[in-house]
Formats: sequence, C-alpha cells, structure tokens
Amino acid sequence: MANLYPYIFSEDARKQSEFYAQALNGEVVSVQTFEQAPDVNPELKDKVMHLTLSAADQIFFMADSVQEPVQLGTQLNLVLEYKTEDEARTVFENLSEGGKILMPFEKMFWGAMFGRVEDKFGLTWQITTEHE
Repeated sequence: MANLYPYIFSEDARKQSEFYAQALNGEVVSVQTFEQAPDVNPELKDKVMHLTLSAADQIFFMADSVQEPVQLGTQLNLVLEYKTEDEARTVFENLSEGGKILMPFEKMFWGAMFGRVEDKFGLTWQITTEHE
C-alpha cells in the first residue's frame, strides 16, 4: 500500500503555501531549505527544498523550482511513499519503462530511498520510502 501526495513546484513556495494554508484552513507543518543539504550552491541556501502543508485534510508537498522555471504542466509531481524499499524500487522500475529517469532511486541524506521518473506519458513521479 502507498500514500499519494501532490508535490507542487513554485516560484515562491513560502508565499504560495501561505495562500493555500489560509484558503484551505491549513498550516505549514515544516520547511527545509537548501542550506540544510550537503554541498549546496550558496545562491540556493534560502530557497525551499521541501515544504509540508497540511490543509483540507490532506498533505501537500511543495518546493521552490530551482533547476528550471515553472511552466504550466511542470509544477506538479505525484509522490508515492512505500513502507519497503523492495516495493518502492519495483514501482520505480515499472514507471521508468519507456520513460526517463530524472533522479536515480537511491538512499538520500535525509534517510529515505528516493527517485524521480518521468513516465512515458510525461507525468513526473517521485517514488520514496518512509523516513527512517
């Protein structure tokens, strides 16, 4: 079984999340900046690497788009979180068939297995395991 989370990329994740929190009677639960990542470009240190928003009885993930400008159709990823690495790896490999691996499925510094893939239909998925 997996949990599904919308992942929204933004030009200003803090501002956009505050709007959603107010509009949907929610709250920003956590914000992590690139300053917390190893070997970060100093120009990115204050940018949002990962933000969790709880609103409308849902969890939304957000981040500042730092690699490419936000364009309609590219600002949303679907995140599937699995309990086991085997289950997550199988799904990652299945979605990769005929698609493009954007980030290999591997252990991340925050403790989870993680990878990004664009499927053959152009939809971007983030496949992850629960944090340790």
